[in-house]
Amino acid sequence: MIRMRGLGLVLAACLGLAAPVSAEVKLPSIFSNSMVLQRDKPIAVWGWDNPGTEVTVSLGESKTAAKADDQGKWSASLPAQKANATGQTLTVKGSSEKAFTDVLVGEVWLCSGQSNMEWTVNISAYPAEERLNGDHPLIRHIKIPQRPSAKPEADVPTKGWEVATPKTVGNFTAVGYFFALNLRKDKEFANVPVGLIGSNWGGTRIEPWTTPEGFKSVPALKDIADKLDTFPTKDDKGNINMQTPLALYYGMISPLVPYGIRGALWYQGESNNGEGMLYTEKMRALINGWRKLWNDENMPFYFVQIAPYRYKSTGLPFLWEAQMAALKIPGTGMAQTTDISNINDIHPNNKQEVGRRLANIALAKTYGKQGLALNGPIFKAMKLEGGKARISFDGAENGLNTRFGAAVSHFTVAGADKKFAPAKAVIEGNEVVLSAEGVSEIAAVRFAWDELAEPSLVNKEGLPAYPFRTDDWK
Repeated sequence: MIRMRGLGLVLAACLGLAAPVSAEVKLPSIFSNSMVLQRDKPIAVWGWDNPGTEVTVSLGESKTAAKADDQGKWSASLPAQKANATGQTLTVKGSSEKAFTDVLVGEVWLCSGQSNMEWTVNISAYPAEERLNGDHPLIRHIKIPQRPSAKPEADVPTKGWEVATPKTVGNFTAVGYFFALNLRKDKEFANVPVGLIGSNWGGTRIEPWTTPEGFKSVPALKDIADKLDTFPTKDDKGNINMQTPLALYYGMISPLVPYGIRGALWYQGESNNGEGMLYTEKMRALINGWRKLWNDENMPFYFVQIAPYRYKSTGLPFLWEAQMAALKIPGTGMAQTTDISNINDIHPNNKQEVGRRLANIALAKTYGKQGLALNGPIFKAMKLEGGKARISFDGAENGLNTRFGAAVSHFTVAGADKKFAPAKAVIEGNEVVLSAEGVSEIAAVRFAWDELAEPSLVNKEGLPAYPFRTDDWK
């Protein structure tokens, strides 16, 4: 299990943020009835009261105390608890008393990014059926309001945690909900609640979600790190530019820390399309920053490949390449989408399969489940054989296949002249052999190197091959 270290330091840092103090005990709105607390980690509880007030916090048989400082801030830490699917009451007593009921202990995941993460069950595939079958009392969701900020916020107003029912589940993040559903199908999760924190905003870039420390940790982003005091920017009317660095970290992530989470699910990249490998560096900054926020250098970070779409540009394959490169960051995983896309809709509605693939990654990488297929064929090596090229893959140990029995598609090859031509592709076991008329000596191979590519090649488990190129030509 992943550990939290230095919880007291994290609490102290977070509680340095400004928040109103009044003659009653207050907690940030991430605490509400029906919340899910992270199991197997110390439980951070914090808030505000009159300066000097003694505050006691209890959950089940656990109890701890804290004292409000000169600014009225207090923080407490309850011992870690095992998963608990029976509702408990979290009680906080200070100048007044707060009691949060139906509190569960389980797995909590942050669901962030842009519109494909914000996309709800109501507008995904089979919404009526999903709502009808949406009675899952051990799945809960809280939606964080969309608001940029010029400074780190200590609290934001929310509607609180909601239990999954046919009446509520339609407004849950679809990717997060189907992720939770698939976790709970595993027998190890039979009595493990899953909490989803939906902090996402359609159309947003990656930079506004990133922390100052994240930018500073990546040398390639020195141009941003050197002028962080100028961000986020404002227009001439004083409105905060939500697309500039720090804006959404300040307004939509900062208020959540240090609420315990297991990890993050991330679906974003459409708004950074065209940046090529620089996007890898921005992902590194985001991940580094969030891991430091939660004081967990191994915090899982699982993301979704951007789906094929008619952007009318040449940038998407290079963004795919950047997302693949981000898999070298420890503790990451990527759900593929080239086979579940809609080139005429930037919001493919099959969020069920996206959630399932993310859940399998988490079950294997975070929870230790064996025997799951996590990825499709990944380019391994190219061997030249006369006028042919033999391509081998990782993730194809059981052999290769195509979807619906179609021909192998979307391979192109080029000679030294760098002119690519469609290739004839033949599957031989777990390899593909390529040739092309007019290309007597192959110098480079590209696969699915087009924004509209929905290639047919899959492994025996049915997962699609990743786009790749063997060249580094401009």
